[in-house]
Amino acid sequence: MLKIRLARGGSKKRPYYHIVIADAAAPRDGKFIAKVGSYNPMLAKDDAKRVTLKTEVIADWLKKGAQPTDRVARFLSKEGLVKWEHGNNPQKGTPGKKAQERAAERAQREQDRLDAEAAAREEAAAAAAAPVVEDTAAEEPAVETPAEEA
Repeated sequence: MLKIRLARGGSKKRPYYHIVIADAAAPRDGKFIAKVGSYNPMLAKDDAKRVTLKTEVIADWLKKGAQPTDRVARFLSKEGLVKWEHGNNPQKGTPGKKAQERAAERAQREQDRLDAEAAAREEAAAAAAAPVVEDTAAEEPAVETPAEEA
């Protein structure tokens, strides 16, 4: 299968890309069939030289069955050669299965801790609110009455 894709050039921290027609199994910067444009991400977005395309050659390769990568399809859609739509993945931000399980366990532990604290507060409140009945008779010494002397 043929791909219309980017091949990186340029030096370190200064990227420059060639838009090439290559076999899908070929390495990114490896052998390619034809060079059909360039992309310089270091230039301003409104600069005309940021993306240069040979539209006639690309149109011929598209008719032959070459598939553009996502980034190249964005460039080609601006020229009207292909229709590109932004992907919609509503599940992108949701955590995975294991992360959801860990979150559920964490929430259960927190709920158990809150229930235990609430129960302890209720017991303390019940103990404080209960009237304390002291046995005063047991604490006071018995009053001795003097026995009558006969």
